[in-house]
Amino acid sequence: MKEEIQEGMSSLKKGILATAGTMVAAVGTYVTTQFNSIMGIEEESAPTEVVAPVENNNSQSVNVTGPEIIINVPQQQAAPARTTVIKETVREVPAATPAPVVEEKPETPSERMARLKKQREDQNGGK
Repeated sequence: MKEEIQEGMSSLKKGILATAGTMVAAVGTYVTTQFNSIMGIEEESAPTEVVAPVENNNSQSVNVTGPEIIINVPQQQAAPARTTVIKETVREVPAATPAPVVEEKPETPSERMARLKKQREDQNGGK
C-alpha cells in the first residue's frame, strides 16, 4: 500500500513538473516576442520618401561640347537565298528473325544430387 502511494505521488510530481515546464516555456516565448513593448522601446519608423512621377517627353536633349564624332555603320545585307531539296527515299529493312526459344529440361532431384556431389569433390581436391 505504501508503494502504491509513493508511485502515485511520483507520477503527481512528474505531472506538476511537466506543467510548470510548459508554463515557463510559454512565458519565455511570450516575453521574447513582445520584448520591445514590455521594455517600453518604441520602434523608429523609417521616413518614407515620396517620389514625384516623371513626365515622359519624347524629345531628348544632350549638351555635349567638343569635337563632333561621326560613326558610319555599313548597311546590312540579306543572306543569299538558298534552295533546299529534300529527297524522300524508301529503305527496306529486313524483318528481324526472332531468337529461337530454348527450353531447358528441369533438373531431377537425383541429377541435382549427383551435380552437387561432383562440385564438392572438385572443391575438396578430388579426395
